[in-house]
Amino acid sequence: MGENPAKNHYAQLNQGEENEMDIFGYKTQGCRRALCIAGYILSCGALRLLFYWKPEWHVWMNCIRCSLEEADIVLLRTTDDFRTYSRKTVTWISVSAFIKSRSDYPATEEDSIFSKTIMKPSLLVKTIQVQKIRYVWNVYAKQFQKIGVLEDHYNCSAIHDKFGSGLTCNEQNVRRVICGPNTIAVPVIPIWKLLIKEVLNPFYVFQLFSVCLWFAEDYMEYASAIIFMSLLSIFLTIYDLRKQSIKLHRLVESHNNVMVTVCRNKEGFQELESHHLVPGDMLILKEGKSLLPCDAILVSGQCTVNESMLTGESIPVTKIHLPRADNFQPWRVYCAEDYRKHVLLCGTEVIQTKADDTGVVKAVVLRTGFNTAKGDLVRSILYPKPMNFKLYRDALRFLMCLVAFAAIGMIYTVCVFALNGEETGEVVKKALDVITIAVPPALPAALTTGVIYTQQRLKKKGIFCISPQRINMCGQLNLVCFDKTGTLTEDGLDLWGLLPSERSCFQDIYRFPADHGLPWSPVFKALAVCHSLIVWEGKIQGDPLDVKMFEATNWVIDDSSGHQNEGRGPTHATVVRPGLKATTAPVEGITILHQFPFSSALQRMSVIAQEIGGDPQAFIKGAPETVAMLCRAETVPSNFESKLLLYTAQGFRVIGLACKSLQAGKLPAALTREEVESDLTFLGLLIMENRLKRETKPVLEELTAAHIRSVMVTGDNIQTAITVAKNAAMIAPTHRVILVEANKEPGSFSASITWKSLEENKIEDYRSLEDDNQTEPGIRLALGSGQYHFAMNGKSYQIVAQHFRHLLPKLLLNGTVFARMSPSQKSSLVEEFQKLDYFVGMCGDGANDCGALKVAHAGISLSEQEASVASPFTSRTPSIACVPELIREGRAALVTSFCMFKYMALYSIIQYLGVLLLYWQLNAFGNYQFLFQDLAITTVIGVTMSFTRAYPKLVPYRPPSQLISPPLLLSVVLNILFSLSMQIFGFVVVQEQPWYSKTNIHSACLSANNHERNSSSSLGLHGVTDGAHEQIDNGFKSYENTTVWLLSTINCLIVALVFSKGKPFRQPIYTNYVFMLVLTVQLGICLFLVFADIDDLYSKMDLVCTPTTWRISMVGMLAVTLAVSFLVEEAVIENRPLWLLLKKTFRYRSKSHYKRLQQVLEQDSAWPPLNETFFSDSVAVTVEGNMGGHSNPTFDSSEDSL
Repeated sequence: MGENPAKNHYAQLNQGEENEMDIFGYKTQGCRRALCIAGYILSCGALRLLFYWKPEWHVWMNCIRCSLEEADIVLLRTTDDFRTYSRKTVTWISVSAFIKSRSDYPATEEDSIFSKTIMKPSLLVKTIQVQKIRYVWNVYAKQFQKIGVLEDHYNCSAIHDKFGSGLTCNEQNVRRVICGPNTIAVPVIPIWKLLIKEVLNPFYVFQLFSVCLWFAEDYMEYASAIIFMSLLSIFLTIYDLRKQSIKLHRLVESHNNVMVTVCRNKEGFQELESHHLVPGDMLILKEGKSLLPCDAILVSGQCTVNESMLTGESIPVTKIHLPRADNFQPWRVYCAEDYRKHVLLCGTEVIQTKADDTGVVKAVVLRTGFNTAKGDLVRSILYPKPMNFKLYRDALRFLMCLVAFAAIGMIYTVCVFALNGEETGEVVKKALDVITIAVPPALPAALTTGVIYTQQRLKKKGIFCISPQRINMCGQLNLVCFDKTGTLTEDGLDLWGLLPSERSCFQDIYRFPADHGLPWSPVFKALAVCHSLIVWEGKIQGDPLDVKMFEATNWVIDDSSGHQNEGRGPTHATVVRPGLKATTAPVEGITILHQFPFSSALQRMSVIAQEIGGDPQAFIKGAPETVAMLCRAETVPSNFESKLLLYTAQGFRVIGLACKSLQAGKLPAALTREEVESDLTFLGLLIMENRLKRETKPVLEELTAAHIRSVMVTGDNIQTAITVAKNAAMIAPTHRVILVEANKEPGSFSASITWKSLEENKIEDYRSLEDDNQTEPGIRLALGSGQYHFAMNGKSYQIVAQHFRHLLPKLLLNGTVFARMSPSQKSSLVEEFQKLDYFVGMCGDGANDCGALKVAHAGISLSEQEASVASPFTSRTPSIACVPELIREGRAALVTSFCMFKYMALYSIIQYLGVLLLYWQLNAFGNYQFLFQDLAITTVIGVTMSFTRAYPKLVPYRPPSQLISPPLLLSVVLNILFSLSMQIFGFVVVQEQPWYSKTNIHSACLSANNHERNSSSSLGLHGVTDGAHEQIDNGFKSYENTTVWLLSTINCLIVALVFSKGKPFRQPIYTNYVFMLVLTVQLGICLFLVFADIDDLYSKMDLVCTPTTWRISMVGMLAVTLAVSFLVEEAVIENRPLWLLLKKTFRYRSKSHYKRLQQVLEQDSAWPPLNETFFSDSVAVTVEGNMGGHSNPTFDSSEDSL
């Protein structure tokens, strides 16, 4: 019963967002509900259980379709590949207690969502709660909208005017009732709830069915063993879930109730508990440390906050107040990417506040509860994004095949037993028994063992995983994106040199460290003041680049200067003074009056500073190209570009410095950023060394050798990034780098794209012409064989994505360096690679990588901070050595999953074939025979088979990603045929033996040995002395049973050995000592059962005595099966050259988008176009504001340093 989206019945929730859902309206109908209740009773609750698993069926059966406006039940469906349904009940909230008359409707609320949700005259608000977020029905727009967030449509001046003096008590009360409490409530889930949820899992329900059936058939021992194992499994799962629940509860409870001061309209300041806060409240930030209980927009003053709790970076971040701009653009659009510089995030710690001329630091509450950055992070843990991996999809299909097998077996069983006149009850039990044999109840548990062991191994190596199902995915990675700073290179920067500029000429370079200090000059002042450092807990804290730069001056930050002259303008300004080792300066100190923090979008930061007793000046530092553009042309040296290229091409990180004198009369806070950062005087270049980490080059070489692409995604300069890529062996020395530059024509929709070879890009400045001539033939050769790399910056990437969409896949196919990328562009890039069917890994260390870490197939965070919960993997050691380690373990886990799957499928089919053969004679395996196969053999093998460790070398190909692949299917089918052949052969041949008797199960040994054993061996379960009668009474003992059971049991050991893959993805099987010991012991016991002739043991195991020659014949059959199975597995299934030849012969084409594109481009002689420019006159493709990447204030809060 599908959905037919009709008018008003269907809509979309969170359109365009990551958690987008389809929403359908339904109304409960009394008669339908009554029929369903009758169905629950008649089916003994089975129908209700089915509805629990399938909520959409529950809604379709109980309700009728209606418009969302009339609905009392809504059905939600995710828009991802899984299309998961969930059912929500509509609730009503009354606000009549606060709105007594029309005068109670406040004027400020007219254009607000709060006034649009209240239904008149009932004064009710219609709501639903989805994944902890409350949605309210907008009466005018006729749709559900998220509540608990300040609307986006307000412009800067509206936020200051409407909320600047706070909400009235009445407004606050109405908002509080509609929004709910400002808490991130994650209650500890009661054990009984966890237990019920776990027990109602289809897997355990199937086990319960199996156990009931086994008890009915007196399979007491195995049923008890399964109950014990299931209870143990349930207990361990509940213990783990409970522990996670407690951990998460403790993580968030500290922020749920702190005392805050708010400003009430007409009532002044008021202290209240933070759970009463609502969007629009005016929050007063006091001096000293405090935790933020919500997201808020800073509207006056300045703050320094520690965002490590959310972003993973322990660098204090400076926040500045929202400008009071009079324009009609929404505040977020007006501030562009810089809007985060005005937003204080929930869960972060305010370290320091600086009031402006108003005397207080104020912030307007932006988001509350689970809508906040912290809440979003917690929700990402509570509701992780499901992974669509072929393995799990194929496993379900394979399970369905086994169910089909079982159905065939059931029909066969019913026919055989019914035709032989068995009782109906017995026939039903035997038929149902076939299901429990053909579909192994332990299959899902067996599949996860490999992943659990891998997780433990990774933990020992310092790699932590919060999403175990992604481990198998790591085995498929074929492209890894790396951040540069702190990931490929050392986190800290070393000062290498300073290149001052005076009178539009570069002076002699000043090298660090030097014996003498820096001389006093404007560039010295820039180093001393152009930073956002603070003194925190007695130490200078801030960006590592700023710290190194400031330390070079030997000046100190005067911490005591921040608390004098309360109530006046520059009261809380930072003062820097010469230290003991500083060179003599003609000033007592410099006061930093105002800051414009570093912006990734603008690629610069600036400060307004004033010498004590002097005039104010502005100092700017940032990307050299950006700073030079803001300077007066006559102050920039003519050889600026060649000097910049000289240093960036050597891998140095270069910062541009500039300054400007300001008018003395104007208040610093009144100046806009545009006024300050224009008509500057260029001061020079600061050159910093960013060394590669020791392990970077070997790791990247290892990945290249394994045919895994490495891509650099950084916020740094493109030339620096290219040089680091070359030094790190990401780009081979003989390969060519092609710069892709895209520009948008100002004032038009047209854009241009240019391809330039790096060798022709002004490198003559630092490489002689002679060297260029020598390398040219090699470069031409490399280009001819497709060995080239594209490099582009974030701006070009954005333009290509909008105007040259058709070129983007081609560029990504050989794109290696992506520089000056913003966090949202990083996320977008990862998603674009995924669209080309790459399995993408992302390795980064900072907050600006969090979005990309989350959307990648395997995100590896090198930061141990709390923000790493957004990343599936976290490495304790901040080194990329964890990447090949994770890929190795992922490949091993994937192969282990396949081995376990093949083994579990074969074990169940071997047992199934054996039982069906015996059913032909109205016989079956005995209880202890089943018990031995299921517990002593399969369970022990299932536990120990996964112990095999990963192979230390990464081979240049990946394991198969799906179960339904020709080699794997062929392996399973052939081994089923081998088993079937052997069992049928044994079953038929034993009946042809001269000693065989259908009625006398002692005939073989009596005729063979000529001495009486019948008295002792006939003391069976019922103590009957006559062998023929015992056979009838017992129902199990027969020559066929003994032959088939012994053959099938040892066959299980054979397939376990044959399927235990070693190289190239796992270590050889003999290194798994526990598994080898288990197999040896099991084989020893099985051979003992074959050759031992102990009456009591045989009686217990329902075996009968056979002549020694027949026992040797059985061992011979098994030896032949082992040899054939092993030979086929090694010579055919694992023969990679053979499969490659077959692919070539049948002209198999890869389904991967990137491989097909590769083949097309290899035939295209015009690609890549060199020194050509293309123009786009077409209208741009509309791309979401965040380039389609994951937009979350938590993850986008901090950028790469300059």
